[in-house]
Amino acid sequence: MPRLLVFTDPQRTRDLEALAARLPFGAALVYRAFGAPEAEAVGRRLLRQVRARGGRLLIGADAGLAARLGADGVHLPERSAARARALKARRPGWIVTAAAHSPWAARQARAAGVDGVVVSAVFPSRSASAGAPIGALRLAQIVRLVDVPVYALGGVNDRTAGRLKNMRLAGLAAVEGV
Repeated sequence: MPRLLVFTDPQRTRDLEALAARLPFGAALVYRAFGAPEAEAVGRRLLRQVRARGGRLLIGADAGLAARLGADGVHLPERSAARARALKARRPGWIVTAAAHSPWAARQARAAGVDGVVVSAVFPSRSASAGAPIGALRLAQIVRLVDVPVYALGGVNDRTAGRLKNMRLAGLAAVEGV
């Protein structure tokens, strides 16, 4: 599993290809196209760039697009985590991650067969989709509850990352443009 997941945001990520070009080696880019008409063409360009950086491309909430692109997997919203096992059965090499906003959701995602859980929002975030932050202590509880890699998302920055230092996290996640 990658140590860093970088999420795109259709409203805030200004230049997807520039982002892919500066992706740290071995990181994964989660392309969230949300049905954009140019998603397939953009996804193909991103896939080439990400792979050139030794990274992986996951597609947000669109397994069909991921399959057409030959992407490395899919990131599911919390409400769709139950699809993980079926997706992995059809595409055994895929990485399938899911969002989780509570300990219960993280356990459900794990039971559904995800490879990793992205927990958010950990700290206060300006993201329009971020809910109330759960904080480092609740994140630590989730890490102990599940035996899959856990990624912290939401308000993780130079100031807050130190509070996550001793957790058994798979890595961090960020939304470009935050």
